[in-house]
Amino acid sequence: MIIRDYRADLDRSDAVRIFCEVGWITSPDHERALDALIEGGRTMIAEVSGSAECLVTADPGTLRYLDHDLPLSAITGVTTSRIARKQGLAGRLTARLLGEEAQEGNLVAMLGVFEQGYYNRLGFGNGSYDCWCRFDPGQLKVAKKPRIPARLTPTDWEAMHASRLRRIRNHGSCSLLSPQLTYADILWSENGFGLGYYEEDGRLTHHIWCSTKETEYGPYSVQWMSYRTKDEFLELLGLLHSLEDQVRSIKMTEPPGIQLQDLLDKPFKVHQITEGSSFESRISASAVWQARILDLPGCVKETVLDAESVRFNLSLADPIERFLDEETPWRGIGGDYVVTFGQESRAEPGTARELPTLHASVNAFTRMWLGVRSASGLAWTDDLAGPTDLLTRLDRTLRLPVPHLDWMF
Repeated sequence: MIIRDYRADLDRSDAVRIFCEVGWITSPDHERALDALIEGGRTMIAEVSGSAECLVTADPGTLRYLDHDLPLSAITGVTTSRIARKQGLAGRLTARLLGEEAQEGNLVAMLGVFEQGYYNRLGFGNGSYDCWCRFDPGQLKVAKKPRIPARLTPTDWEAMHASRLRRIRNHGSCSLLSPQLTYADILWSENGFGLGYYEEDGRLTHHIWCSTKETEYGPYSVQWMSYRTKDEFLELLGLLHSLEDQVRSIKMTEPPGIQLQDLLDKPFKVHQITEGSSFESRISASAVWQARILDLPGCVKETVLDAESVRFNLSLADPIERFLDEETPWRGIGGDYVVTFGQESRAEPGTARELPTLHASVNAFTRMWLGVRSASGLAWTDDLAGPTDLLTRLDRTLRLPVPHLDWMF
């Protein structure tokens, strides 16, 4: 096996073949989406017998942590051909790419998961639950009547990307910086369409992008919503409500900070009536993304808390090292640290005899640092352990908002 950077002149046909084999290319638009995905960031391949058989892509982004934007490496694709499964290619290639991303200054990495457990081997831990809501658009209780929107098509991809970058953001949200990523998402959308509003200066202020397999009655899937204010949010909901004459079902991720059930008329009654149908109204939840810290001192430094300080030894285990080749300079972040969380937070190599010790994997520590779950909760279900008093103090100090990605990839 040879691991190297992707070269379009040598590898494009192999990349298309791999994406066809995993079911990610079923039309010419999808092939163009692959080109856009690769152009948007860094791509590496594993070559076997002269052809690319595994491909991993990473794209630059930012993670909103409290009030700060941290450099983020978004792992946007991990694909292996049919002949190269169970050879360890994806793990080694992803680990190598993460090492390069860490050396480039990225503090955190995130990815979407096809199943829980696979990426845990590389130090990733579960993110928070996302609520997926399906409802009849007529259920929306929105007093604001929307104006007539502009019709958005794939040719408006740059305006839509800029609008997404300007959207309101909450703790845990991410933005992918390359416009090519929004273009790729648009091309992958089945029967995609958008509705939105422009300012007089020509900037797209707020919009939605949807896809559907069945254009007549739906369900319509909202791929994303982009807005900056309460009024813009309500106007977009008003647009969805205006589809009620024909569309029977809307599917969307619950927006960060919003409990969508507040805005639905008779949600339990409608669920009982529609249960088991193609237009079932319901709310379900799952954790479909994972994260891991790439630079511990850099991440801890950004944890500025208006709370009582807590200081402790951290014995941190990082499983990624066994996937890294010897020539990779970055070896993960495992080791012993003295960590302080408070108004001025820091992580320094070493140990202090007088301090209690927290034992954790990078997976579990990332989840605690990000606010996915408390230290005491993780001590019950994940690889994190320490004295009860230390866990209690960490619970009181790390009272963070629940993180929501708000940009699926």
